[in-house]
Formats: sequence, C-alpha cells, structure tokens
Amino acid sequence: MYSRYLQELAMTSKEISKMFVQLGNKTGPNVFIVIGASGDLAKKKIYPVLWALFKDELLPKETYIIGYARSKLSLEDLQSRWAPFLKVSEEEQEKYKEFVKINKYCAGQYDKTSDFSRLDKMINDVGNCNRLFYLALPPSVYETVTLNLKATCMSKSDKWTRVIIEKPFGRDLETSEHLSNHLSSLFREEEIYRIDHYLGKEMVQNLMVLRFGNRIYSPIWNRDSIASVVISFKEPFGTQGRGGYFDDFGIIRDVMQNHLLQLLTLVAMEKPPSTAAEDIRNEKVKVLKSVPPITMDNVVLGQYVGNPDGKDDEKQGYLDDPTVPAGSVTPTFVTAALFVRNERWDGVPFILRCGKALNERKAEVRIQFKDMPGDIFSEGKVKRNELVIRVQPNEAVYMKMMTKSPGMSFDCEETELDLTYGSRYKGVKMPEAYERLILDVFTGSQINFVRSDELYQAWRIFTPLLHQMESEKPKPIPYKYGSRGPKESDDLFANNNFTYTGTYKWSPSKI
Repeated sequence: MYSRYLQELAMTSKEISKMFVQLGNKTGPNVFIVIGASGDLAKKKIYPVLWALFKDELLPKETYIIGYARSKLSLEDLQSRWAPFLKVSEEEQEKYKEFVKINKYCAGQYDKTSDFSRLDKMINDVGNCNRLFYLALPPSVYETVTLNLKATCMSKSDKWTRVIIEKPFGRDLETSEHLSNHLSSLFREEEIYRIDHYLGKEMVQNLMVLRFGNRIYSPIWNRDSIASVVISFKEPFGTQGRGGYFDDFGIIRDVMQNHLLQLLTLVAMEKPPSTAAEDIRNEKVKVLKSVPPITMDNVVLGQYVGNPDGKDDEKQGYLDDPTVPAGSVTPTFVTAALFVRNERWDGVPFILRCGKALNERKAEVRIQFKDMPGDIFSEGKVKRNELVIRVQPNEAVYMKMMTKSPGMSFDCEETELDLTYGSRYKGVKMPEAYERLILDVFTGSQINFVRSDELYQAWRIFTPLLHQMESEKPKPIPYKYGSRGPKESDDLFANNNFTYTGTYKWSPSKI
C-alpha cells in the first residue's frame, strides 16, 4: 500500500510522514531487527540511517528497533558505539532521547536456536508486529542465522516478515546459486531484499527519468548514434590496511559484478510498461541475458605500485600493505569491455572500469556519441558529443557539445549543457542511499533490490573470467599510485570505439 503511494505521488518528507501516521495503525507495529548490531556496518550505516529517518519522521508509526549480536553489551554500550556516527545537533537532543527509547538489545549466538527464541520473545513484547531483519553479518553465517530466524522469529497471522541481505551474494555462480536456493527454501522471493546500495543513489535513480522522461533521447539511444558507453568507479586511495579482505574478495566482486553491472542494465534496458518493481526488474534481466560472458582478451588487469614522488601514503604500493599476502596477483584495477547482443545495442561496447589508488574519486556513466558526419569545420576541431551522468561526488548531468568560440572568429570549441545539482538544487538535502533503501523495505517496494534471476545472470557473465584468473593467476600490469591506471586500459578504450582527446575537463558549476 505504501509502495503505491510513493511511486504515484511526488511527496515531501512531511507528506510521507503524514501518510505513515494515517496508515500506521492499520499496518503496524513494526520491529526492525539489526542482526550483527555490534559490527562496523551497523554502527556506521544502519543506526545512523535509522536515526535520520526517525528525526525526519519518515519511519512508520510504532516502529521499534532491536539489536542482536554475540557481544555481551548493554543498550548504553551499543549507544556508545553508534554515537560518533549519528550527527546529533544540540537542537536534536530531545529527539535523540526519543530515538534511544525505541531501541533494545539482545545478546546471543548465531548458531543457537534458544538464543533466537529469546529474541523472538523480545519482539513479541511489542505485540503482533511486522518484522524486518537486517543481516549486517559476514556471508559465512547467513545460512545458520536464516535457519534460526525461520524456526523461531517469523511474524504471526496477517503481519509480514522481510529480510535484508547484504552483498556479497556468493563468490561465483555456484556459491551464489547455493545461497539463493537456501534462501528460497525458507522465504518467498517478495520477503527477500538483496541490497546493493548503489541502486539507492540519487543519480542512479535519475537514469530512469533521463531515459524515459525525455523525448529527445529516444531516437538516439541506440547503436546508430552511440559509439560506446563507459561506466567508471575510481578511488584515489589504496587498501589502507584492509588488504586482507580486499585480496580475498577482489575488485571485480566488490564493485564491477554488482554496482557497475547494475548501472549497465539501467542504461541499456528497454522501456518498461510501468515503474512497478517487477516491470523494471524484468527489463534488467533481459539485458543481462543478452550479455555473453567476459573473455580475457577484453580485459585489462592492473595493480598499483608506490609513487616515489607522491605524498607519504602514495609511496606505498599494494604489495607494501602488510595485510596483503606476499606476491599477490590480485588486481586493484580492472577495465572490461562487455557487449549487449540485441537489436538496440549490437556492436556497442560497454566499458566498465574500476580501480583504487587512481588520480581522482569519481563514479559516472559516460555515453559517447559517434563522430559528426560531413564535418565542415577545421579538421580535428569537432569532438564527439558526450552525455555524462555523474553519480559521485558533485552529482550532475551534463552534455559535452560543440559551440562557436566567442568573438570575431568562426571557430568552435567544447563546452557543456550543465545540470550540477549543487547549484540547481541549492539547500535540497538528498537522502543517503541506505535511507532510501530502508524506507523502500518498509513500504514493500523492491524496485531498488536485486532479484534472484538477475543475480544469476550477473554471476553467469563474470564467473568464467574469475575462475580463469584464479587458475592461471595472470600478473596484473603495474601502475603508479595517483595515475589514471595502466596505459593498456587506454588502448582497450581506443580499440572499443571510445575517443579520448584530453582537451576538455568538466568542473561543477558554481552560482
């Protein structure tokens, strides 16, 4: 019911709050259970998000929060862990006290059914309620925890149970399928919310409106006009002491197979019949089914080394991190060219690039259009048009285009049509991705969550490459900390119909 209202109406925070108050008595009470409440994800993301929703009056009426973890903590101890991340102003102190009152904590093991029975008793103290379980846990305990939840903690009668699963959803196709089969044996698909926080970002959600709300793009959004699509995720820092986790998991699993592939589906999908969750997810799956598995000849692997001329932290390479195994060949940079084999996109490369220790922090989608036919201006002056959706930082949409140089000459130069959110929407608070996604779970909307068949297709595309890398252990190409990455990556771009001139750099507009 909530979902229908949120999708059909452009609502302010106060309007959403009023709707929740009106509907809360019919649907509540609700209990949000944070499994793994003593961990980093809980204190840095989940509790701050719950506080943000609470203070903005976006949580449904009669919502209570219970933390569950192995640590023997009091509620005061738990508060002291999350407090540095909640950003409570002086004016919000009374509101914060109200937030603390809706919280409880239960200590228990993840493999003891009796401990989960105690959790169930604490939930039942609220009354007959909806139950939302957030598994802020390592994947190694997902199976044990979900078995215990199913055995002891499901909602009663007409109330719902929803379970949020954090990535990674397996390591490859086989392990992902094992997890999916396990979850489907316990819960219905509509009860499972596989969270990819990138789908909650403002500019990722804006892709739908840009594509299907603007008539000007419809005739050119295809292989006849588009030369290539680049989807990038760049970080200006290295592993910073987290090399052990990173080396085991790798950047393909951490970023490319999920975040970047989700962006690809939104760029490439056909127009769905409606904005209903299943209509959108059906179209995304169709795109993934049209993508063949990635082959090594369309991939560049890199690993950063220290930059002697850089700042102190830039002088350390990946292998200098004491938490990284000696001689590791795990890449910290990957560029891969994918192809969508359907009528709209046949022959258009989708180039995914992600890396650590690069020259900037950036996540964006860059659609480069084909050369202007019949160029009548000075040779080389006219550059390709580009539409750029900048996801972070400095959220923006801009169109790189040619215009006449000011003055007496009849020359042309590159400029942009620019929608920088910071200048166009001054003072507007854009919600954190997790805020939007957790609110979606309360409302029952699965638009921004990953369906099981979508997950299957994503792993189908990447698993052969991952297995080949694990068996052959190709040595990644070294690149300097703070650089653009290996030169071979630029060559892969050029070989896949992307033209980089280096003559133009966008900077966010300031008004």
